Parts: sequence; structure tokens; C-alpha cells
Amino acid sequence: MQKNSYKNVLYFITLVILVTLNIQVYWNFKNYEASKQQLINDVQISLDNAVDQYYTELAERNAIRFSSDSSNIKDFFKKSSFSRFLKKIDSGDVNFKSYTFSDDSVHSDIRIFRSFSADSINFRDVHMHHNLDSSGTSKFSSPINHVQNNDSRKKIFEELTSKIIISINEDSLKLEVLDTILRNQLKRKQLNINYGVTFLDQKGTSFNLRDTIINQSELKTKTKSSYLPRGSSLELSFMNTTRMILKKNLFGIMLSFLLVSAVIGCLLYLLNIINRQKQLAELKNDLISNITHEFKTPIATISAALEGIQNFNRENDPEKTKKYVEMSSNQLGKLNTMVEKILETATMDSEELELNLEELNLVHLIQTISNRYQASVSEKKIKFHSTKSTIRKKVDAFHFENAINNIVDNAIKYGGNTIEVYLKNMNSHIILEIKDNGTSLNKSQKDKIFEKFYRVPKGNTHDVKGFGIGLFYTKTIIEKHGGTIELFLNQEVTNFKITLPNG
Repeated sequence: MQKNSYKNVLYFITLVILVTLNIQVYWNFKNYEASKQQLINDVQISLDNAVDQYYTELAERNAIRFSSDSSNIKDFFKKSSFSRFLKKIDSGDVNFKSYTFSDDSVHSDIRIFRSFSADSINFRDVHMHHNLDSSGTSKFSSPINHVQNNDSRKKIFEELTSKIIISINEDSLKLEVLDTILRNQLKRKQLNINYGVTFLDQKGTSFNLRDTIINQSELKTKTKSSYLPRGSSLELSFMNTTRMILKKNLFGIMLSFLLVSAVIGCLLYLLNIINRQKQLAELKNDLISNITHEFKTPIATISAALEGIQNFNRENDPEKTKKYVEMSSNQLGKLNTMVEKILETATMDSEELELNLEELNLVHLIQTISNRYQASVSEKKIKFHSTKSTIRKKVDAFHFENAINNIVDNAIKYGGNTIEVYLKNMNSHIILEIKDNGTSLNKSQKDKIFEKFYRVPKGNTHDVKGFGIGLFYTKTIIEKHGGTIELFLNQEVTNFKITLPNG
């Protein structure tokens, strides 16, 4: 994949993720605002209903009904005595059982009923006759016979030919009573909120219920009830709205979160696949370049040897012929080794590789490897240390030896001048450490060093020749033996640590 194409895909995926996030955030915000407005509306309706119910019940309690069989009842309400009666009611200074009219009007058989509700079982009957006594004074006498049930009450008023009802309102508002009604209204709508109430009367005097909540409230709403006295206002302040709204929208939020997570997860997975394909393409090109370079040298050497035999050995000198043949044979051996490594790497990816386990003395095996490399590389110092003279373990001799060879070979190529090999027999496991004082690796390459085809980069070139399959092969073989291999780096030492189960 071309570099520009990969960047374009990366930019596009990033843009899609950002757009998806913004859309979901905007959608959730609008949903939150709509739910908040709906909550305010529900609280508004509950408050209006509570105020309406409060004043309706108040009107029923304060209603006074005047009834008479005569048609001149309206004249009775024009008298000054009746005006004084209303003023006393307004001031609360009325005793219905003993109230006396002192004017000289004559109106007989006028009945007064207080707190009447024809459909209510809570009918309070204060029945009084307005009659003239011997001195000409009008009086309300004691209650007459009580009516025992609603049907009888209705019948009485159906018989009345004339009646006038007066409802006496109050300018003040009892917040405690309203609070009880409001809680019931909120409960009907399943609204669990903490609230405070502020009532401002016609004189501008403020009455508060729960000042703390009012001062800390998040939202406010005013009643629109027509029952509220003109010139006054009633405001409700409430809290804990955010939690309630989020709880109400929990399903939508979770659905949005899952959708965003799924989209982002798929896009990131796609990006990871694309990135992996990009790396594999780079590794493929790098491998082809390395194989071409590695194969070119022995092929050129063999071609030169054959040309020498053909063109520069006319006298058929056996020694010269032998020299050219040995040179060609060595280069063919190198070619064969490289081909085998590539084939072995292909085998590592399958489950077909089977180990031929046999019990060996690891001390003898590791020491033999160390001595062989020491003999071939005189400028390096290779030291072998073992805690015991014999440490036996079932391993595949061929693959295990090749795995150790790769580590030692890398230490010679990349490491310092001193290589130390430690073999330790612990109670439950065997530890093999190969250390050198080289510093060619850094911590950023630590996790990639065991990947297939990975080679330590240096600009656009590489430090040494190779295919980058040696340590991948080693790791695979060690793991198939049930062990692990780790790389530890510090400023002066590179340490490959192999741990194998004992037994």
C-alpha cells in the first residue's frame, strides 16, 4: 500500500470517528434538553393542578349559601346589616350560631348553609333560620334538624325556588397545605424531586418553604393557575434534575454508547488490519530485497568459479579445479542453508512441526556450541558457566541446538567482545542466559525482536545481512518445548533468558 493511500485512509477513519462522536454527543444533548423541558412541563402541570385543587377545596370550605322559598331574597343582600356580616366573615370574627342582624328588615325563612358540597360526604351543615323575634330583631338561631345523607340534602335544595351562593376567598396561601397537595400531584406523575416554594402576595411580601433548596435550585417554574389571587405569584424551585433526566434517558444513552463503541471498534479494527497489511507489504519488499542480495553473492561466486574452470584452467590443473569446485560447493551450501531457513520459517506457522524429543545432557550440548563458536571467532571471548556438570532434559537435539545457535550467532554479530553463557538447574525449572556487553538494541525494539522478518533498522539500510527469521525461529522452538524466552536490556548488557520446565 502506498504511503499516501494509507494516510488518506487514516484521515478518513479519523474523520468518521470524530463525526460519529459529534453526532452522538449532539443527539444526546438535544435529547437531554427535550427531557429537561418535558420535566419542567410536568412539574408546571403538577404545580398548576395543586394550586387549582388548593383553591377549589378552599372555596368549598369557605362557601356560604343563602336559600329561601320567597323571591325577595335578593333584597336581603342589599341591607347594611348583610354588608357588616360579610366584613366580619372577612375578618374571621363570626359565630354563626349566635350572629344577630340588628336592622328592621323582615325576611322570613332564609336559610344559611356553610361549606356545602352537594356531591361530597363531608357536608358541614350549619342550618339557620332568619326570623323576627318579639322585639323586631333578626337572629340566626341554632342549627335545625341535621340531614343525614347526600340524597336527602340534594332533595332539600331541589325544592328551593331561589338560592344565592357566596364563596369567600383568602389572599394568603398556606404553603404547608399546598405542599401536601403538590406532593400527591408529583407522585401521580412519578416525579421524585426536591423542591422549594416561594409565594409573593399582592403586597409584595415573600413567603418561602425550604429556603436551602430555593437557594441551590437548578430549575424554576411559576404557576399559571387562574385561581391565584391577582397580583400575586407562586414559584417552585427544584433540584436533582440531572440525575432524574439521565435515569429517564438511560436506555437511549446506553444504546448511543453501544453504537458509538461498535462503530469506533470496527473502524479501529479496520485500521489495525490496514496497518498490518502495510507492515506485511513492507516486510515482503524488504525480504525480497534481502533474499536477492543474499542469493546474489553465492551465485556470483559460483559463476566466477565455473568461469575459472572453463576459461582459466586449460591445462586441466587438478589443484586449481579442486579449488574452484570447493568454492562452488561452499557457496551452494550457503544457498541451501538459506533456503532451509526460509522453509523452516514457513513450517513454524503450521501445527505440523513435531519435535523428536530425546534426553540430553544440556551442559555438554551448550558447552559444545560455545567451544565451536569460540574456535571460529578468535576476536570474541565466549565463556560458559554451569552450576552442575550434568543437567538432563528431553529436547529435540536438532531444533534446540539451532535455536541456541541463533542467539549466540546474533550475540557475535551484534554484541560486544565478551559473551557469557550461564546454565542453571533450579528446583522446578532450568535457566539458560546468554549475555553480551553490546548495546546495539534499544527498548523500542525489544518487543519486536522476536517477530518474523523483523530486522533492526538503521535508516533505509540494515546493520547486517539476514532475513530476520532467526529469533522468530528460536522463540517458536523454545515455546514448543514448553519454555519461554525473554530479552532484558540495560546500558551495558544484552541478556537473552530462556526458562525451561525441569523434567
